[in-house]
Amino acid sequence: MHFMFKSIPFAPRKVEATEARLQAIYDAAALGLKGDSLALAAGMLPSEFRQLCELDPVAEMAMLKGRADSEMEASSHLRNAARAGDAKAALAILQHAHGWTARQEISVDITNRISITQALQQAQERVIDGLITEQQPEYLEHAPATKHISTAAQ
Repeated sequence: MHFMFKSIPFAPRKVEATEARLQAIYDAAALGLKGDSLALAAGMLPSEFRQLCELDPVAEMAMLKGRADSEMEASSHLRNAARAGDAKAALAILQHAHGWTARQEISVDITNRISITQALQQAQERVIDGLITEQQPEYLEHAPATKHISTAAQ
């Protein structure tokens, strides 16, 4: 079998910051797209978009301007809603623009007091009658081997 390689014509795309391309970048950024998604929506490969931003700062400015204009528009709608009496809109502004957060502290106040004698009495009530066997170490020669201890509440 004989394989033949076919030549694939390749012409590198010239990426320029044309008015149409800058508008596409602006529009994609205004929609909230970022990175590779922004590049593809603007009709470019992600590598082309990165290259364009490095070679022509106007491309990055179009992206920044699109984001800023979109944020300003949404922010003004939220502000108008808050001024019209929308409490949720006002709270969203306070939380996101001014850093308001809900309190995260919990206060627990317990005034239940117990006396030591009452605690000992309750502990004695929980003791079970039983047989306790102690094992003695070899160096204690004079101690008995086992003890029978009965503990009960009296």
